[in-house]
Amino acid sequence: MGVWKRIGNLFAKPEPPQVEKSMLTLAPGDMCEVSLVTYEVTGRVHNRGRNAVVLTLQDGAKISYLLIEERENLHYQLYRPIDGRLDTPDEVPSEMELDGRTYFLDEEYIGAVTVTGRTPFMQGGEQYVWQFQSDDFALLRIEWQNGRFMLYEGEKVIPGDVKVIRAS
Repeated sequence: MGVWKRIGNLFAKPEPPQVEKSMLTLAPGDMCEVSLVTYEVTGRVHNRGRNAVVLTLQDGAKISYLLIEERENLHYQLYRPIDGRLDTPDEVPSEMELDGRTYFLDEEYIGAVTVTGRTPFMQGGEQYVWQFQSDDFALLRIEWQNGRFMLYEGEKVIPGDVKVIRAS
């Protein structure tokens, strides 16, 4: 190494440390672990207004959805799709019964979303969401966008059971 290069290195600014990826910033191609199961992230739906992300997770042929919402703390909910049908968004009830379990409307909101990768809705836009909870803490989520409904059943996940394995 030459003298001038050494002198230049003395005055060079060090490279800033690379920011570590969090669950909120994962994108398709990254890997994460939820409740001791390793998933590949294949899609991402971001609702900037709520600081929330829904990641499409794939473990072999099984597809799940992880809702990550940052409020005072990070909140995690893991969902799996279920079959069901509703006619219009105006007719979503405040109480639903599925398989002998009654769900009560907990939250309803509308927001603009951006989409990356493989998700139930292939383009961004305005999305309507209804979140329900039963007395035994089971969760139900209904999404409507571009004339299409998606229904999911799920449960809350504690933050200690969620971690980033590999991020690009």
